[in-house]
Formats: sequence, structure tokens, C-alpha cells
Amino acid sequence: MDHAVGCGWRSALEDTARHMFEARLDREDEPDLAVELDSAGLSTGVEREVSGEEAIREPFDPEKIDVATRTPTVALLLSRIQRGALDLQPDFQRLAGIWTQQAQSRLIESMLLRLPLPTFYAAEADDARWVMVDGIQRLTAMARFIAPEDIGAAPLVLRHLEYLGPEYEGRRFADLPGRLQTRLLETELVVHLIRQGTPEPVMFSIFARINTGGRPLTRQELRHALIPGPARSLLQELARSEPYQRATLRSVSPERMDDREMVLRFIAFRLTEPERYNRRDFDDFLRAAMHEINRLGEEQVSRLRTEFFRAMDAAWDIFGQWAFRKYVGSQRRSPINKALFEAVAVGLARRSDQELALLRERREEVLERLSMLIRKHDFERAVSYSTGDIVKVHRRFTAVDTLLREVAGD
Repeated sequence: MDHAVGCGWRSALEDTARHMFEARLDREDEPDLAVELDSAGLSTGVEREVSGEEAIREPFDPEKIDVATRTPTVALLLSRIQRGALDLQPDFQRLAGIWTQQAQSRLIESMLLRLPLPTFYAAEADDARWVMVDGIQRLTAMARFIAPEDIGAAPLVLRHLEYLGPEYEGRRFADLPGRLQTRLLETELVVHLIRQGTPEPVMFSIFARINTGGRPLTRQELRHALIPGPARSLLQELARSEPYQRATLRSVSPERMDDREMVLRFIAFRLTEPERYNRRDFDDFLRAAMHEINRLGEEQVSRLRTEFFRAMDAAWDIFGQWAFRKYVGSQRRSPINKALFEAVAVGLARRSDQELALLRERREEVLERLSMLIRKHDFERAVSYSTGDIVKVHRRFTAVDTLLREVAGD
């Protein structure tokens, strides 16, 4: 091997090993922490949970699974968008990372060259709308080029084409010859449509297996895609709020919707007290919470909003930079832990103003006792492994609630 090449390879390997080592929690008696990654392979700032076998699912009746394959033309899908019969979820696709102008242009180029396109996946909503789950970016690029006004986007101008040559550079749809416009509009797309009536858990299971842009959709991305309604905007509002951003040190990336899932977990355990949690499937619990939020009145939503802001403010005042993290006395900050977030945030929301005032005064004692709690094997596992397990949910909420109540009551 060439010496320079060999040195470069070893240097890169050493750098990788060093970064992996530095990402570990500064503890030798517990397993290494891993963080969730975004589409670019960067940290989301949230500790990855290790799933287990707590969700023993009931078998599905094959007769209730209804998946149809459709071959609509581009013109037909654009017509559905214009009529509001196809949901492109604009905020979802922004988080997923908008395609570059080059990527969008080359998709149009592929269509002009009659190259086959990947399959699209959609779900049929109760009102017969199609909710696009996989293919959002592709369909958005088509709409931007052919009918940008239908999605409120700037027109797509072809750039950096690979095969068509310079005569197509800078062209818009209206600049193309009529035969090529017709070719685009009459291009047939393959859409696998999960029909209305398919059980929701089945629908989620199907979409969870789909890779979007080389990565599987997260559970919260699926909940966002398949459960439209006021819950979407409420979760977004609270996740973007200053109290949440401050309490989490703005360290939670919104790209994979981890921030919205954290907000949803808080609301779910305010709608259903932790002591009453008895679900065998945590995903089912969170889906049910999304549906329940959609049914809430404005007064109930306002109360939840106030509780959330109050809990976030208290978390920042009491825990500071260690809020929702596995604090063990080290100066190295671990990532945000979702299970710890829900237990601490809900625990604070349940405290009276007088109790919160005492917890703020005794913040050092709270941190010390939290450190001791996290060092306990049973509790550490309750916030790290199979966190939807009934016993572990009860264990972490009871432990945190007891800690806060005792410190505030001493």
C-alpha cells in the first residue's frame, strides 16, 4: 500500500474512532449512548431508544388489508392537488430536506427521456383524499415545473441537466415544445394506495418498511403524515416555542420530528395519567393521543399549552443545561432522552406553584438526587430500553414524581 494512502486511511480511522469515543457518556458502568441521526447522518441531539419486545401485536385479518395499485397520469395527480384531493404535507417535506434545483431538474429530464420512475406510496383518508407518504419530493418537483401556482411555489427552471443538452438549460414548462409538454402530462406513475378501511396499525406497519430517500420514516413522521388535523399544528407550535427551545438548549433537530414526538409524549401523558397507562403498544398509545388532540376544544388545548410552557420554564430553572439528560455529575452533557423528558416534564406539570418554587430553591438537591436515580440500574433501563413497556413507564414516572414530591415537601 502506498505510504501516503496508508497514513491517510489510518488517520481517517483514528478520527472516526476519536469522534465515536467522544460521543459516549462519561460513564464506564453503563452501555454507550447512541444518538438518532438525520438524513445527512448528523446527530439529532436525541438519544436513540432501544426497542424491545413489549409490543406483542395481535395478528391482522388479511381480508381487512386493502392495498390497490393505481397508474394515474401526472396531469391527474396535479388535478387532485389543485382540488385539495391530494395532501402533499408542505411542512413535512420541508423538514425532510428540499431537493436541490439540480435534483428536481434531473427528475423532469428523466420524465422527458421516458425513464421509469420509482413507485409512489399514498394512504386514502376518510374523506377520500390521498395522503402522499413516499414521493412527496418527486411530486413537488413535477408541480413546481408544470403548475407551481397550485402549490404556491416558485416556478422550476431547468438547470444542470445531464443528457438533454444546453438547448434545454433555463427552460420552463411553457418553453417546451407542445409534444414534450404532453409527454410530461401524460406520464403514468405507479402509486400503491393503502385504501380506507385498512386497520391503522397495518397501515403504519406498511409505511414503516418504506425507505424514503434511503432512510425509513420515523414513527412521528408517519403519525404526522397519516393523522391530519389540529394536532399537527399544535405539536409544531409547541416544539418551536421559546420555552421548549430554551429548556432543550435548541439541541433537538426538527428534521426527523423528534421535537414533535417529545411534545406529543408530554401531551399524551397529560391526557392519560401515567398511572393509568396500560397499552401493549406505545406507538398505538401515541397515535391515539394524536386523534384525541384533534378532538379537543380550544379551552382544553389552551390548558395543555399553558401546562407545557410552565413545565419547560420550570425545567430550565431547576435543571438548566442538564434538563432531560442523564445527568450523573459529569461535565459532559449526554443527549436529550425522550423517556426522561416525558417523566420530568409531566412530573413538573403536576406540581403546584408552591412546590415549583421550592424545587427552584433546592435545585442542587434535585440534581444530586436525579444523578443518584439515573445510576440505579432499574431506572436507567426504564428510560433506555423498551421504554413503552407498561412496567417501565410506571417505574420511571413513579420514581421522578416521588423525587420531585419529596424534595418539594422536605
